[in-house]
Amino acid sequence: MLLPRNDSTNGWSRIIAPRTPNASLKQDITVDWAVVGGGLAGLAAARRLAENRPDDSIALLEADRVGEGAQGRNSGFAIDAPHNVGSSMAELAAAHSHLRLARKAIAYLQEQVSRHGIDCDWEVAGKFHAAVSREGIDTVLKPTLKTLESMNEPHEWLEGKALHDRLGFTHFAAGIYTPGTVLLNPAALCHGLADSLPGNVSLYEGTPVTGMSQDQGIVLQTPGGTVRARKLILTVNGWIPQFGYFRNHTIPLAAHASLTRQLTDEEQERLGGLKTWGLTPANAFVDITMRRTPDQRILIRQNMAYAPTLSMSDASRASARKEHQLLFDERFPMLKGVTMEHTWTGIICVSRNSAPGFGEMAPNVYSAVIHNGVGLTKATIGGLLIADKACGVDNPLLADIDIQGQASALPPSPFRDVGVRARLKWELWRHRAEA
Repeated sequence: MLLPRNDSTNGWSRIIAPRTPNASLKQDITVDWAVVGGGLAGLAAARRLAENRPDDSIALLEADRVGEGAQGRNSGFAIDAPHNVGSSMAELAAAHSHLRLARKAIAYLQEQVSRHGIDCDWEVAGKFHAAVSREGIDTVLKPTLKTLESMNEPHEWLEGKALHDRLGFTHFAAGIYTPGTVLLNPAALCHGLADSLPGNVSLYEGTPVTGMSQDQGIVLQTPGGTVRARKLILTVNGWIPQFGYFRNHTIPLAAHASLTRQLTDEEQERLGGLKTWGLTPANAFVDITMRRTPDQRILIRQNMAYAPTLSMSDASRASARKEHQLLFDERFPMLKGVTMEHTWTGIICVSRNSAPGFGEMAPNVYSAVIHNGVGLTKATIGGLLIADKACGVDNPLLADIDIQGQASALPPSPFRDVGVRARLKWELWRHRAEA
């Protein structure tokens, strides 16, 4: 069984105060519910289970430390408006459902941040969705604009100088600003959510599941003990095939990101523009996702690669760091001498049809996985809704997640591997004008 192999490079964790993780499991336990995966979906599922079943016992098992997996390594965008990651525009087809799900996730996170005083730089700053080329404008921005207009969603169309003045640099030709996106430090958010779980949730960190059987109820093996549970919720995203489900449905991608050192006051003046902003490109496989953070760093996330082993090497990170520095220097010539301080890798999971892996997989076994590169909102709402579904709670939002369907099957390996790599190369070539 492949297990998460996170390193200590996550920049979001390294710029905040260190957190003491919970102890690992060191004995055999019996619980009502087991949740495997301490990311955003697992944290949401465990909390909602505790709300739905306050007298039940719940064990949340995290293989590493909360905030060190993909949940704490993303770019920190909680996106509300319909949004594409690559060239797929499937989300626009079910825009109303996506909007309801995303806003419920954001409202839930906002409630936890406020109630528990979670310090994660939470800011409703909105986001810019921008394109470099006429093709990007016509094939991505214009359809998105029409969708927003048809939904009467607030937005602002920006071209040329109007966009450049907001951002402080001139790389993008046009963009759509939507005000509902929240920008935050994802590692800090996860730390706060983990440290404020209800009393009937026991969080075990450093506790990978190394085996599972369902012959006599659900039994999970870990290095320190077994967990017997009446019901199981799997929130392990790209690791779901290790548990026997969605074996040929997942496409794990390694996404590299870097944070610069903090800008000096003089450098901030040279840059100009808004003091904080977030930007997603028309095609995230080709161009770069960027942020200007509250502590005045520039984030760059670019360079996605197929990662069937669910890990990437130090050499690949070093190469990404050099590429990020070159991209930064090209886009920010006024900030010569500003260097990358942290570079890390996060594993995201997408499906061929951009649908999730949600529902009851077997009697008493449920999953909320495959978040298609928008994990802050999709993982959160997936965790909340799978807990409601498992508890038999009638939540109208379950219809919205059902509309998205299930992740479609892929050919078996090695045909899958060849096909995925070919598709990524095609994305890069077909949309090279966005680079």
